[in-house]
This record gives sequence, C-alpha cells and structure tokens, in this order.
Amino acid sequence: METVRCELIPGVRLTALRSDKFKTGCLSINLITQLNRDTAALNAVLPFVLRRGTRYHPDMETIAAELDSLYGTGIEPSVRKIGEIQCIGFYASFPDERYLPEGSDVFEKAANFTCELLLAPNTRGGLFLPAYVESEKEKLLDLIQSRVNDKRSYAKLRLIEQMCCYEDYAVSRFGTEDVAEGIYYQKLTKYYHSLISTSPVEIFYCGSLDGAEVKDILSDALSGMTRGEINYDIGTDIRMNAVEDTVRSFTDEMAVTQGKLVLGYRLGECMEEPDIAALFVFNAVFGSGVTSKLFMNVREKLSLCYYAGSTVDTHKGLMLVSSGVDFDKADAAKAEIFAQLDAVKRGDITDEELDAARRSVASDLRSFLDSQGELEGFYLANTLDGLEFSPDELAELVREVSREDVIAIANSVVLDAEYFLKGDSEDEQ
Repeated sequence: METVRCELIPGVRLTALRSDKFKTGCLSINLITQLNRDTAALNAVLPFVLRRGTRYHPDMETIAAELDSLYGTGIEPSVRKIGEIQCIGFYASFPDERYLPEGSDVFEKAANFTCELLLAPNTRGGLFLPAYVESEKEKLLDLIQSRVNDKRSYAKLRLIEQMCCYEDYAVSRFGTEDVAEGIYYQKLTKYYHSLISTSPVEIFYCGSLDGAEVKDILSDALSGMTRGEINYDIGTDIRMNAVEDTVRSFTDEMAVTQGKLVLGYRLGECMEEPDIAALFVFNAVFGSGVTSKLFMNVREKLSLCYYAGSTVDTHKGLMLVSSGVDFDKADAAKAEIFAQLDAVKRGDITDEELDAARRSVASDLRSFLDSQGELEGFYLANTLDGLEFSPDELAELVREVSREDVIAIANSVVLDAEYFLKGDSEDEQ
C-alpha cells in the first residue's frame, strides 16, 4: 500500500492509502477535540444532527436519494474516544471506481457530499432546526441510559468512572446524561461553529485512487471551511502510578445472577517510552486470547469464572482485567488472577506461551489489512499518538519481542482499583 500524508488546509491533514485490494473505497472525516465532561455529549450528538439534513438536501429522504444515486454509498456518523481525545465526524463507504462506468466520479461526489453534511447543515435563521436537535438528543439519552443493559460492559464503565474520577478518561464517548439533557438548538449551533473553526481535522482515505488526486478533490471540497485559531492543545494525560497508597475498592448491587469483577491497573513506568509491540505481546501472554494465562488457568483449568480476559489501552496507559464469576467465587478468582500476573512477573512463561502470543498479535495486526474499517481506526489512533508504522511493520516488531520485554512490563504494572458488581440480597439468596 502506498501512503500519502499531507495538509490540505490549515489544521486539516490527510492520510491516503492507495490499494487495489478492495472493491470499495472509504473516507472518514474526524474533528479532533479534547474529551471532557462539559462538552462530550455536545460532541456526540453533533454528527447525528448534521446527518439529518443539509442546505441542499434538507431531510433524510433527500439524503437517501442522493446516496442511492451514488451507487449505494453509505455515510454514517462516527463518535470515538481514543485516550482522552474525542473524535467525531463521518465515515463513508462507496464502490471503487474501477468497478463503475467510466466517468462516474463516485469518490469526488461522495467526498463533496460528506463535506456538505459537515459544513452546510440545514438551518433556519442560522440555527439548527429544533426538531432535529430534540430528536437526536432523545436518542442520545436513550443510548446513555441503555448502557446498563450490557452488564459486562457496564462493569468496565463503572470501574473507569471511579478509578479515573479525577481524569477526563472517566467520561464516556457519549458524554453524561445531565449534560445531554441540557442540549438545545441555540447552544448546539454556537458550539458547532466554534468546533468547526478551531478543531484539528484528520481525514483518511483508502482506495485505488492516487494520493495526489485525492488531495486535490478534498482540497476543493473543503475550500469553504472556516478556519480560525486551531486548538492543538489536545492530548491524553498518562498517570504512571496508582492514585492512592492502597487499592481502591468499589461495589455496586443490582438484580444480576452473575458477578462482574473488574481490576484496573496502571501500566506504570513502561509508559514513559512505550513499546507498543511489547505491550500487545504482554497482554496476549497474560490475559488476551485463548492461549493466555487467564483463559487457560483461571477459566479452563480451575473453572473459577465464566470468562476472564485483559485489555490494554496504550493511549491512556491502563490495563483492565474483566471476569464473570459466581458471587461466592469472586475472591478465589481475584486471587488466581493476581497469581497469574505474578507468574508473568517471575518469568514463568513457556516458549510455547510466548510464541503463541506473538503469533496471535501479529495475526490480528495483519488482519487489519483485509478491512478498510480496521485500517482507518489503526491509522487514526496512530496519528493521534504520533506513531507512523503500518500494521505490517508493527507485526514485524511483534516478532522481536522477548521474554525479558514481557517480564519488564509485568513488573511495571500497578493495581489501582477494583470493582465488583454483585446481586442484591434477594438474588444472592
């Protein structure tokens, strides 16, 4: 794949991957802003309001008709949280022009329409339409309130909210219910204009077109974008150590029949100069995948839980260990999770475990090359972190990770907080 990286207009940067591998092309446009409690819900609702209508296509019916005329192009709102950065915008997918009649120009038309959604909203008197804002606000509130329905994800959210209560990371990508309830059309319009003029913008393209051609088309499509003083003071604060000297413990009670145990770790001093490949391999050895110590021992061998696994957030420097347990086995499962991490710290890692971890991580990375959506997410995250490797290049680095690298990371991590979602007294009886 050929990669082009350039600036289109002030604060708007393009990453273009030329590839003949796919039958479709993709384009994403992301406004980059700092995640915080006061604005997260405003950011989250914006692309959905913008997707309701434009100056030239004022409602969903005319938008659908335009997309149909572009050979079934799809353009969907996007809201993401990467570390303590919130990314909002649109993701477009369209047929690659190699498979369309000559002169179809589907990319140029799709790019222009995506920019129209972003820059030319349907307004009355210069303000968003109240009906559109109220409708999307209610959908956002429903989404925020429905998070409790998935208890496994909810337990992780609750651990993050309490473990990182002094940090922006505690805020979800959709924001908070109280802020969402206060959204109204005048406020959202004013916020939109500020965001459009000051936010850095990251654009990603993957398809068969040459990067120079993509640059020219997008430069024209964005020529009317208002740009002011760009706010580049956006990033993620990485805490190396635990907040308190003792591990903080949090518990919620709900009508559940299975307990949810979540342990929150800081990755520690290894985040001063993070080795992303080594962090991924460490996670695979310890708790990610069917060859990990948590899966093989806590779940399979000892049957202490229904599931057990770890995830690392290399943007924020956190590791979460999540497990579903019977209420009376929570302590035993937690003790065994600690024991498995201690085993990694001691270097109790077989050659087979290390090789399986490296193969698993490398395979996952190379699978990104088969998905434009995965490639888009990979390159956006790397751009925000200031990294420049491709999935293939990172997979090659994974092969070089040693046992000593994994041990060093294991000895760097620090337990900060633990959370347990248990049943109320009637459920336990």
